[in-house]
Amino acid sequence: MQDRLTAQLGEMVLTGDAVLPYCRDWIGDVQSSALAVLRPRTTAQVQDCVRVAAALGLGIVPQGGNTGLVLGAMPDAPDRQVVVSLERMTAIRNLAPNDFAIEVEAGAILQDIKDAAAQVGLYFPLSLGAQGSCRIGGNVSTNAGGINVLRYGMTRELVLGLEVVLPNGSLFAGLSSLRKDNRGIDLKQLFIGAEGTLGIVTAVTLKLVPAPTAIATALVALDDLEGAIALYRHARRDCCDLLSAFEFMPPLAFTLAREAMPDLPLPMDPGHPAYALIEMSGSGLVDVDDLMARFLERALEGRLARDGVVAQSRAQAANLWAIREGMNLGQVQRGRHLRTDISVPLSQLATFVSEAEAAVADVLPGAVCVSYGHVGDGNVHLNVLPGPGADADIQIARAKTAIDAALDRHAGSISAEHGIGRLKRAAFEARLPPAQARLLQAIRQAVDPEGIMNPGCQITPRPATSGSVQGA
Repeated sequence: MQDRLTAQLGEMVLTGDAVLPYCRDWIGDVQSSALAVLRPRTTAQVQDCVRVAAALGLGIVPQGGNTGLVLGAMPDAPDRQVVVSLERMTAIRNLAPNDFAIEVEAGAILQDIKDAAAQVGLYFPLSLGAQGSCRIGGNVSTNAGGINVLRYGMTRELVLGLEVVLPNGSLFAGLSSLRKDNRGIDLKQLFIGAEGTLGIVTAVTLKLVPAPTAIATALVALDDLEGAIALYRHARRDCCDLLSAFEFMPPLAFTLAREAMPDLPLPMDPGHPAYALIEMSGSGLVDVDDLMARFLERALEGRLARDGVVAQSRAQAANLWAIREGMNLGQVQRGRHLRTDISVPLSQLATFVSEAEAAVADVLPGAVCVSYGHVGDGNVHLNVLPGPGADADIQIARAKTAIDAALDRHAGSISAEHGIGRLKRAAFEARLPPAQARLLQAIRQAVDPEGIMNPGCQITPRPATSGSVQGA
């Protein structure tokens, strides 16, 4: 089979040990394999890869930067699947400042897109911890979130047009920079968040906005998560759309960040019960520094906050954000742990976290909960570091069961921004209402009747039937 792939696709094909880096998850917990890795350079070559793989009866696992956290880009049938990596399709096809848009290939690294926009005084607002290595095709396919969702929305709201290779090798040519286009069903939305189950995103047109000329960043000490939510409500009213980020962190964040980065300076006493990392940004005539100062003054006077520090330079602001990112690195250094990506209505967030942490403590007295996240959009990462004693996998399973039970009571989502992938498929399917399940299966059946696109991702594959959807 590998010889047939090489004969038809030539230098695009990697086999043997060369496939292993593409079959390891970003955290390093899971290692799998694949029959081959295919690395096209153009959209036409992606079409060739899909047609050849389909003719050989192989499953196709699309992959961007492989920075996902739910195993969505990880092959799980080494003898029957190939990875199609977009890493060589990195071109910025068209930067159009007058249209406030940029057209890029799917393998373009997120940071490179942001840098290209910055060169013409514009800004692409998707902001993730992995932006130096994640690729825009994966961001689109997972509908990535990040820290700027409050102001700019999820990736879905930043996409103007898509180019997608369909499962039969035909092309959905939907690239456009139009802001308003009401010609029926917006088909590009089918592929955003589909995690490669309906086709391979090969290019995307993205919205750009004026680059912020002023950014104010502050770290605020609080009484608890409820206090963080109360402060957020005031921030939304007082600062409106200039509020671009509002992150909640526990005091353990400082410890974890220091474990990962021992030389990281701490800007305030790490002994307060809770913290919020706040960012405001603006351009033109807006004075965000004054806005931040007046907002914090009111918060301190009204006892909504215990203490606060405002970054006086970009370096100081980067240091504040390093605490947030370092907390994640510190958790990884402590070994296998439960990572969750949960959302509930904002009004229920504090109650949910309290209930879920108490439930974990009941079943795992020695475990440590690390709850943090994007307060303004109801997204919390309630992670659990296993305690001594029982096997880590057993503890993770128990903690997950306890958290999911609390989540279901609050009608929340098991995936706020990371997607479903293979890791969350069973939990996702167990919670799918019948009508929604039928619709999802019907869409996949219509677009990919042979079931070759990322089989096993999101929902359980159904037997293949004849017929297919022809491309545009």
